[in-house]
Amino acid sequence: MGKKKFSGLEISLIILFIIVTIIAIALVVVLATKTPAVDAPTANPAGRCPAELNDDINKRINCIPEQSPTQAICAQRGCCWRPWNNSVIPWCFFADNHGYNAEPSTTTNTGLEAKLNRIPSPTLFGSDINSLLLTTQYQTANRFRFKITDPSNRRYEVPHQHVKEFTGPTPSETLYDIQITDSPFSIKVIRKSTGRILFDTSVGPLVYSDQYLQISTQLSTEYLYGIGEHVHKRFRHDLYWKRWPIFTRDELPGDNNHNLYGHQTFFTSIEDTSGKSFGVFLMNSNAMEIFIQPTPVVTYRVTGGILDFYIFLGDTPEQVVQQFQELVGLPAMPAYWSLGFQLSRWNYKSLDVVKEVVRRNREAGIPYDTQVTDIDYMEDKKDFTYDQVAFSGLPEFAQDLHNHGQKYVIILDPAISIGQLASGAPYGTYVRGNQQNVWVNESDGTTPVIGEVWPGLTVFPDYTNPSCVEWWANECSLFHQQVNYDGLWIDMNEVSSFIQGSQKGCDDNNLNYPPFMPDILDKLMYSKTLCMDTVQYWGKHYDVHSLYGYSMSIATERAVEKVFPNKRSFILTRSNFAGNGKHAAHWLGDNTASWEQMEWSITGMLEYGLFGMPLVGADICGFVANTTEELCRRWMQLGAFYPFSRNHNADGYEHQDPAFFGLDSLLVKSSRHYLTIRYTLLPFLYTLFYRAHVYGETVARPVLHEFYEDTNSWIEDMEFLWGPALLITPVLRQGAETVSAYIPDATWYDYETGAKRPWRRQRVDMFLPGDKIGLHLRGGYIIPFQEPAVTTTASRMNPLGLIAALDENNTAKGDFFWDDGETKNTVQNGIYILYTFSVSNNILVSTCTHSSYPEGTTLAFETVKILGVTDTVTQVTVAESNGPAYTHNNFTYDPSNQVLLIKTLNINLGRNFSVQWNQIFSENEKFTCYPDADIATEGKCTQRGCVWETPSTGSKAPECYIPREADPYLLTSIQYSSTGMTADLQLNTGKARITLPSEPISTLRVEVKYHEDHMLQFKIYDAQNKRYEVPVPLNIPSSPRSTYENRLYDVEIREKPFGILVRRRSTGRVLWDSCLPGFTFNNQFIQISTRLPSQYLYGFGEVEHTAFKRDLNWHTWGMFTRDQPPGYKLNSYGFHPYYMALEDEGNAHGVLLLNSNAMDVTFQPTPALTYRIVGGILDFYMFLGPTPEVATMQYHEVIGRPVMPPYWSLGFQLCRYGYRNTSEIVQLYEDMVAAGIPYDVQYTDINYMERQLDFTIGENFRELPQFVDRIRGEGMRYIIILDPAISGNETQPYPAFDRGIEKDVFVKWPNTSDICWAKVWPDLPNVTIDESLTEDEAVNASRAHVAFPDFFRNSTAEWWAREIIDFYNQQMKFDGLWIDMNEPSSFVNGSTSNQCRNDELNYPPYFPELTKRTDGLHFRTMCMETEQILSDGTSVLHYDVHNLYGWSQVKPTLDALQRTTGKRGIVISRSTYPSAGRWGGHWLGDNYAMWSNLDKSIIGMMEFSLFGISYTGADICGFFNNSEYHLCARWTQLGAFYPYARNHNVAFTRRQDPVSWNETFAEMAKKILDIRYTLLPYFYTQMHEVHAHGGTVIRPFLHEFFDDKETWEIFRQFLWGPAFMVTAVLEPYTDTVRGYVPNARWFDYHTGQDIHVRGQYHMFSTPFDTINLHVRGGYILPCQEPNRTTFYSRKQYMKLIVAADDNQMAQGSLFWDDGDTINTYEREIYSLIQFNLNKTTLTSTILKNGYINKDEMRLGYIHVWGKGTTPVTSVLLTYNENTVVTNFSNDEANELPAVSVSALASSRTGWINILRIDVSQESGLPLAKPPETDV
Repeated sequence: MGKKKFSGLEISLIILFIIVTIIAIALVVVLATKTPAVDAPTANPAGRCPAELNDDINKRINCIPEQSPTQAICAQRGCCWRPWNNSVIPWCFFADNHGYNAEPSTTTNTGLEAKLNRIPSPTLFGSDINSLLLTTQYQTANRFRFKITDPSNRRYEVPHQHVKEFTGPTPSETLYDIQITDSPFSIKVIRKSTGRILFDTSVGPLVYSDQYLQISTQLSTEYLYGIGEHVHKRFRHDLYWKRWPIFTRDELPGDNNHNLYGHQTFFTSIEDTSGKSFGVFLMNSNAMEIFIQPTPVVTYRVTGGILDFYIFLGDTPEQVVQQFQELVGLPAMPAYWSLGFQLSRWNYKSLDVVKEVVRRNREAGIPYDTQVTDIDYMEDKKDFTYDQVAFSGLPEFAQDLHNHGQKYVIILDPAISIGQLASGAPYGTYVRGNQQNVWVNESDGTTPVIGEVWPGLTVFPDYTNPSCVEWWANECSLFHQQVNYDGLWIDMNEVSSFIQGSQKGCDDNNLNYPPFMPDILDKLMYSKTLCMDTVQYWGKHYDVHSLYGYSMSIATERAVEKVFPNKRSFILTRSNFAGNGKHAAHWLGDNTASWEQMEWSITGMLEYGLFGMPLVGADICGFVANTTEELCRRWMQLGAFYPFSRNHNADGYEHQDPAFFGLDSLLVKSSRHYLTIRYTLLPFLYTLFYRAHVYGETVARPVLHEFYEDTNSWIEDMEFLWGPALLITPVLRQGAETVSAYIPDATWYDYETGAKRPWRRQRVDMFLPGDKIGLHLRGGYIIPFQEPAVTTTASRMNPLGLIAALDENNTAKGDFFWDDGETKNTVQNGIYILYTFSVSNNILVSTCTHSSYPEGTTLAFETVKILGVTDTVTQVTVAESNGPAYTHNNFTYDPSNQVLLIKTLNINLGRNFSVQWNQIFSENEKFTCYPDADIATEGKCTQRGCVWETPSTGSKAPECYIPREADPYLLTSIQYSSTGMTADLQLNTGKARITLPSEPISTLRVEVKYHEDHMLQFKIYDAQNKRYEVPVPLNIPSSPRSTYENRLYDVEIREKPFGILVRRRSTGRVLWDSCLPGFTFNNQFIQISTRLPSQYLYGFGEVEHTAFKRDLNWHTWGMFTRDQPPGYKLNSYGFHPYYMALEDEGNAHGVLLLNSNAMDVTFQPTPALTYRIVGGILDFYMFLGPTPEVATMQYHEVIGRPVMPPYWSLGFQLCRYGYRNTSEIVQLYEDMVAAGIPYDVQYTDINYMERQLDFTIGENFRELPQFVDRIRGEGMRYIIILDPAISGNETQPYPAFDRGIEKDVFVKWPNTSDICWAKVWPDLPNVTIDESLTEDEAVNASRAHVAFPDFFRNSTAEWWAREIIDFYNQQMKFDGLWIDMNEPSSFVNGSTSNQCRNDELNYPPYFPELTKRTDGLHFRTMCMETEQILSDGTSVLHYDVHNLYGWSQVKPTLDALQRTTGKRGIVISRSTYPSAGRWGGHWLGDNYAMWSNLDKSIIGMMEFSLFGISYTGADICGFFNNSEYHLCARWTQLGAFYPYARNHNVAFTRRQDPVSWNETFAEMAKKILDIRYTLLPYFYTQMHEVHAHGGTVIRPFLHEFFDDKETWEIFRQFLWGPAFMVTAVLEPYTDTVRGYVPNARWFDYHTGQDIHVRGQYHMFSTPFDTINLHVRGGYILPCQEPNRTTFYSRKQYMKLIVAADDNQMAQGSLFWDDGDTINTYEREIYSLIQFNLNKTTLTSTILKNGYINKDEMRLGYIHVWGKGTTPVTSVLLTYNENTVVTNFSNDEANELPAVSVSALASSRTGWINILRIDVSQESGLPLAKPPETDV
């Protein structure tokens, strides 16, 4: 590459750069060496400058404050010149030759006086006053005043309307000492107790000239707060050379030092962590600037008046503020309604728009008291007028607000137009003002000054003039007679004018152009205001300009007294002065819709609290610029806690009232929520204002004021307090959902939940998602509240309550003030109620210290909420006014949040009362520390670090329990996102003193994912070491897709102790709370407990339960798949760690623990649940419903919805273990056919095999294939059994084993090629079987070695499919497969030697509470250390996947079956795991022929419906034992309504098939199975519904009637879908049954009659051949005439049962396909018909027409039940455009018309698209017009 050549331009730029660099280097050298730019002496001849070594640059007092310094001016002023390398540091500063010397002081009756004489020195601005008078006053023990005046000439002094001249007496003792230094003069204020110099003017000279006064003071601390009004970005002042001008000005707040609306010179400073503080106030209203520099030094530069300082000393910062307010005037007591939310906007443009704003916010339910209108309501912006066109009807609008309990506030500006009204008439307000000479005048004192404001050319009222005050009050009164407003907003009163000075300009004089110009905006005194030489009653505008708003506030207060006699009303002012809070509220002016200004508003609000104007707030959402939804939402949250809460914005920008964003917007929901909280807390806020009014306390309070002992609080301004008790932490950053919040040193409770937070004196990342602001109640305080409403008018009528937040000593205190909310001077006149409250020793004492407001006593305290109640409360007593205590029973204790809630107290105001409660450590709160198999002893217990205590008599609570303070894991970090949160846990070795089995894992990761609005996952695992996780695929989103605003839940990760808490957002109900003792994550022992929301919990299996609802009275249930016949607490075939819980409100949720290791669960009456697992991780999924059925559907969506069974599989089925040969089965079949009993499926158990070998046929069953072919040809189906175990001892070729070896499909010992052999059913070859041997004897004598296929392997699925296909094609046909023994079951323990190789896995450190608990996990199954291979090649231990064995077999079996037959088929599996229902059904195992097993079968079916396996049933008549006639008859009736209806029993017991008993039995069976087959279209449709959408087929009552708590415990009855109720006889020898009838209309299925029973138990007659069946009104059931098999019944006429509800309405549907093809729904090869009954019209609408069969779907009959008693006179049937009269019969007595449409059906080839039937009754109802539709 060639060399680059530079262009001419480039060369020039390079040269320029070099020159600039040289100059910069020279300047750096100059500055670094401190060499003057111009040679100069280091000292002025008239005074000394400090040597360089002694030159403390931070103490330099600027000698040229008005301009950039030059050496010449510096020398001229006799000051020191020493440039510095930083331009903010003064280069020219005072030498020691300026100031005054003091003569000896003299004592006065209030303090001292001393003459001050000016030291001869150059002047700064001329007109120096040579002789001054210093006056000091010891006004109070903690307030000191000194002022410096001109004794020769009276100078202007502030005519403050509250501060009067002090005349004594002086205090005998003071907190301060005063030191006066004579030469040069300075004054020090010293705190006596510490010797700390608080205020020291020796740091700089006193300058005192006619128009320039300067004094500097060095402060004792760097923490300075106050002065204004400006935008101070931080509450604590930045000391780095900051200049703050003070001079009231109409200016938008911004990121600058501009002087704004108020004139406030008060500041406070904290001295040390004892809280000792002081304040400084300069009483001066002239333009000034206050300069702050780092020492810190504060320099005042004032343009006039006098220096009049007040120094306040307090023991706390709050005391200093109180002292200041005591001086300048305590704040006014606001009207109660003014604390409500207010809406405003500049330029609504018309009253119609205002009305719309009001309407939509009312509709949105926004608590909202006041509507405000800006100047747009006026006629041409003239005060005391309204626009008769755009605002026509304004008086009526005001009345409408009043009618709704709302208020109307109007704006008034001071400037009065000099023009005429729009009509040409004189402007009366102006005319009357002229007549009374009320205007500010020009310098001549007589000519009104003319400016320009909103209405054009204007004059300006002089509110310092008593005549003006009278005129103003009169104008307000006159306008109130036109428009009934309620309060006044006074604006533009700085005073503001849009032209400089006046219409004439301003004269060139020293008032308009003073010698010193403070750093005010525009550097022009009269910029945007009046000329300084204009004249007011109080003096020159030069002096009183900053008092304009103050005087207007006082005048407006007088006006309010005239307009609203004896009422407080409301005054809001923009401009203000010290003491203004006595007269008016303040808002922070015309802010901007920006995140910065929202943040800065907190500092502004806190500063005005210091200034004595506690009713303060900013324009919520911003005044200028368009806001955003997020900004406005966050600002509404913050603004809900401004003392003055108003949303207001400017002309030309988009609306921003809450409802504008949409009724369902997150902003509206959040605004409504937090404004509702505001209204709830208004009694507390009002009490704070009472304390501000009486004591001068702050309302919105800096954290510093309460927690001064913590220096972190000294700089905290991103949060604030309401009084001492409520901490408010807003979100102030765009997009943020976490806030780094400082939590002061106290006990804190989450306001919304009442839960105690573990934080104290620390910074935390507070999670505050889009609709949340941090609200925390401080322990130790009691706050009053009131049931909220949308206006204070309404809320003030509601019951009151108290929240007592206990501190670490379990104490609290508080008070409560109440009056009528609007009368003036109620405090002074004693017309109020005042309470003090205290809590200690579990007693709340409420003392009414003042009660002189009789109307208030109609209100009552209804609710008391105690936060921080650590133990269970069982008793509450109440005593009133020294009366006897009585027991109060309406209370609840929430242990998750430790909140005691006491309701319905009904104690009227004015009465003393006390509330007492007990606290006991409930035994229900004990969580066992010794769940092990061996018996706990005290020694073992204490060795574990646990507590030993004998429980009370009769209690099942553990003797050995985990101490409550156990907290083994520390939360070390937490991160939040929009889709979840993650946290890290560290084992806390200091607190992990509980020794539980296995070794603890030191670091854990917690993940929470918000997958769906209704579903979340929370997972705890070892992030450093991979542990086994369940390889079951779930249908969850690839990334979470919930949205915050739509989520049904909120989640917290808590600490101390660690736990996860899930709360239902709509009710606040805690659904999961694992903040309980005992959380353990050890290698082979994981334990977690959670509180439950109620006692109503369902699920967990597979274990025989005695009821559908779990008994929580200390029961432990083990889960581990095992070949174990059902029995109480015996873990059986399936593994389902899922439960559904009901909440007291009727909502439901489900919880899945995705873990496949052996486990147990303990229920205790806390209510709580404890999981103990021997491996894996914790991986929970929660489904929020909110109804039981919806929660179940959500669960099924995740695990996979249930398989769609073939139609024929809903038919009746027969099986027996023990058929001896084919002929037995043939005979059975022929007998069933002869009896005409519907019957679809025949089975054979393992007897058909050769020696129980899969894929073989035994000698006695050689004819079985031919029989199967026969019955299949006659419409029947056949199912065979397959066990997983494959014999390995064959002497002849056995392809199943040989090919298995070839494909490497069998489970092996780890790290070897050796099969782990077992023994099951297969017998050895060439061995004579002795049937008299017991099972165990036979195992040893004749059982072969077997290998277990590893169904996880891909090769195994291929092998399994080939064996099935070959058997089907080469030996015998079949239609379904029944897979048994797949737990997997073995008849030996672990291996054929009954030995395993790893004790730690087979006998884990903790052995769950399982059957044969001490015999090892390998009991009757494989060894736990055997190896299995997942489909991805991963090696896993059988220890981890044992419970998945049956699950892993189901899908390969269904796949193989469908490949084999080409049809849908059905697989029935004994062992199951969540999601197995996607591929198969389940029967409830080897039950017993006992009456007690009938209701257990219902429980089992309902549980498996929850688990997602809808095709389920029990062995009808029982498997084990001989059944008996009556038992089998009742079981046959019940079993006819199992989804999977199979009669099956064991060998060597009597036959129990229907034809084995007698003819009567057979007839009964035919009758009941005919009903089943009649209803199969309805049943099949229900199966489709759960296949397509999830949910239950066998449905518990509570799924449909969850609002009826009686249904929550019912398990002996059930529903098929929503509409068909089964009430079976479950007890011997009875012909009645007691059943519950839920609250609906019900029809007897057998008669079609309304039973007229609902919502109660009923005794039903039940003859021995009958089962009670009922159809629910409001539903339409598709039915079909029955036949011998479904093959034939599907060709029969269909019918509809139309069961009308109370409104003569009903609906239903029919799903129909060919019943056998694979995936018809997924491939849309089906028809779906919807039915609707509306009064007398029934319609049938085809929604999907993908399956047409001319031999099926022929509607023949319609039965309408419950139509009413009016006779039917005709029935018209309409299809397409054809209308025909149909045959019908009419049973008037029973309201049962039946319609025949068989003739139509026989002529159709498919269902009619819209079939319409109109019924005409004698009432003369018209027939509807036939619809225009097609087939």
